[in-house]
Amino acid sequence: MITDTEIRIKGLQVLTDHLGDIEAERFIAIIQREPFDYAKWQQGMDEDLTIQEISKKAMALKMKGTEQ
Repeated sequence: MITDTEIRIKGLQVLTDHLGDIEAERFIAIIQREPFDYAKWQQGMDEDLTIQEISKKAMALKMKGTEQ
């Protein structure tokens, strides 16, 4: 099992590799300031989706959650 620090480092690396530095920072800011049910969002996610498709699904779920 890896430490929390190692998870943070690897997670940030994945985000910056796929989103770039600025968008990765924006993603982190969004997650911190908005309610987000990761488990609910993760249900039914396909591994074959692109980062853009995953982002669109996450935003759609977020918008659905704020309407309730």
